[in-house]
Amino acid sequence: MIYDWNVIDYEISRNPDNHPHGVWFDDETLRDGLQSPSARNPSIEEKIELLSYMERLGIQKVDLGLPGAGPFHLKHIDAMLSHITENDYQIRPGCAVRTVIGDIEPLIELQAKHEIQIQASAFLGTSPIRQYAEGWTMERLLSTLEEAVGFAVENDIPVMFVTEDTTRSKPEEIKAIYTRAFELGVDRICVCDTCGHVTPNGVDKLLSFIQDEVIPDAGVQRRQIEINWHGHQDRGLGVANNLAAVESGADVIHGTALGVGERAGNAPLDQTLVNLKLMGVIDNDLTLLDEYVRKAHDYIEVALPRNYPVFGQDAFETGTGVHASAVIKAMKKGDHWLADRVYSGVPAQDFGLKQKIRIGHMSGRSNIVWWLEQRGYEVSDELVSHMLEIAKNQPRMMADEEVTAVVEAFTNA
Repeated sequence: MIYDWNVIDYEISRNPDNHPHGVWFDDETLRDGLQSPSARNPSIEEKIELLSYMERLGIQKVDLGLPGAGPFHLKHIDAMLSHITENDYQIRPGCAVRTVIGDIEPLIELQAKHEIQIQASAFLGTSPIRQYAEGWTMERLLSTLEEAVGFAVENDIPVMFVTEDTTRSKPEEIKAIYTRAFELGVDRICVCDTCGHVTPNGVDKLLSFIQDEVIPDAGVQRRQIEINWHGHQDRGLGVANNLAAVESGADVIHGTALGVGERAGNAPLDQTLVNLKLMGVIDNDLTLLDEYVRKAHDYIEVALPRNYPVFGQDAFETGTGVHASAVIKAMKKGDHWLADRVYSGVPAQDFGLKQKIRIGHMSGRSNIVWWLEQRGYEVSDELVSHMLEIAKNQPRMMADEEVTAVVEAFTNA
């Protein structure tokens, strides 16, 4: 019933021989997300509840925090690691660290205590503008990399080497940095759009350069290296760039709930999951995704606009007569598949949600009749006409409580 222009001459094709695993996700909500200027740092209990949702949604990796930020953060990380091991979670924990030995040392103790590998996401700025601002040289960057990463590898800490601002870094310097990381034993890298600069075309060009030139020239095979993609929202391209990264061969896509994060935020992981599910790239059960998003909204106090895609209050509501009429006709057929798609590009039920008919100044009789029938009211021409007159004089959609009050006043008159 739907002609899909999205799939014309388009296919995401991945040769499994070139990748260490399928498309995975790394939830950065509890670390990079909490760097948002307006974020509230949740309690340990709240973080553990968010972590439980990540596990049930089939998210493979999680960044638990920044141990170098102090004892408070270390205590939270320790508690979440206990929860992961005690409940035999499949999600793989990691922590962000500066590329310094002092940040990596706590992970040695945590690994020994919890008997689980903890990925050290060791970050280092590589763009020329960052080098100029900091007074760094390539020699210093390589020396810093060698000291810290070498220490981690010697102590059996798995390293994901993160090049900050990769999308504004020089090709020859990206190549030199990653090559040295591979030589030290790193098998995971993270390509970062730290400042939200890149476009989907840039994503493809950068990842192609790394896969077609950097990795083979370093003498390693593509399937030996896990490529992570980490994007930001400064230009509003976070989700588009995440999809481009999957198409271009990235193995792990990073993001946060509701796109919470520094400045304009990180790439929204929830929207990324929705799109990749609809594209057939992943098959996760995402019916709990709405609950997860709302918990993140409550605990981190990040905004959830009414018109936020899929999970905003308005996403599956309609009060416009023509649109509502089509949805209602589908519902009356008992066809939820049809009702979910006739006026929506996202099937609500796939994400634990449902269509809702509202009443307002652009509504028709069908909106009112449906609303009344669904709530067990006796439908009469007089009541419908009265409701329609009231609705047409409203400046906005009426809340259910407002409609109920009008109906009760009319029937009791």
